[in-house]
Amino acid sequence: MTSKKEKLEAPKIPDGLAALAVSDDEWADEHEISDSIIQDCHIHNQSAYKACFDRVVFNNAVFRGTSLRKAEFTDVRFENCDLSNIELSETIMHRVSFHNCKLLGMDITGSALRNVLFEHCYADYAVLRFTNAKGVKFDKGSLAKADMSNMTLSKFYLQETNIDQVQLSQTKLGGIDISSCEFNGLGVSMEDLRRCIISPAQAITLATIFGLVVNRED
Repeated sequence: MTSKKEKLEAPKIPDGLAALAVSDDEWADEHEISDSIIQDCHIHNQSAYKACFDRVVFNNAVFRGTSLRKAEFTDVRFENCDLSNIELSETIMHRVSFHNCKLLGMDITGSALRNVLFEHCYADYAVLRFTNAKGVKFDKGSLAKADMSNMTLSKFYLQETNIDQVQLSQTKLGGIDISSCEFNGLGVSMEDLRRCIISPAQAITLATIFGLVVNRED
């Protein structure tokens, strides 16, 4: 069973990062960016394969038409950013945090996430299929209609998150606590839900989803 008292490792970011202007640094395959802060900018039509970001802060950055397949993010923080529809498939993230970010349609298929925090983020329609997530928390945001099928979860936390209509097929939820989350429907099987922690009200909702009739008479 997961424990709400367990804490994720936060990004280890030093003080005094150097400001980096996107116009000064054209991204390319296997490109490396480290010890930098990238802020108040629009990052359009950038494409890099196996790029590496180490000890980087993105603040108020807007990504459009960007593909960073098989990238590596270590000790990285995103603050007030818009990464909607960004492609981050097969990416490795370690000690990464997203705060107040827009992640609509973000694609991180087949990625490995370790100590990753999503706080007050909106990731509706995000694609997380076949992602291995260990030490990952979604806190006070939305994953409505996201595709989280075939995921491997360990120390995975969903707290006060909208998970309505999330696809969870072939994702085992044993020990995962969704009791504080909001949903009217889920794409999930009874076997996948085995040992999942839910609230009494959610039990009624899930019973309805699976075609059971709940007798509410005393």
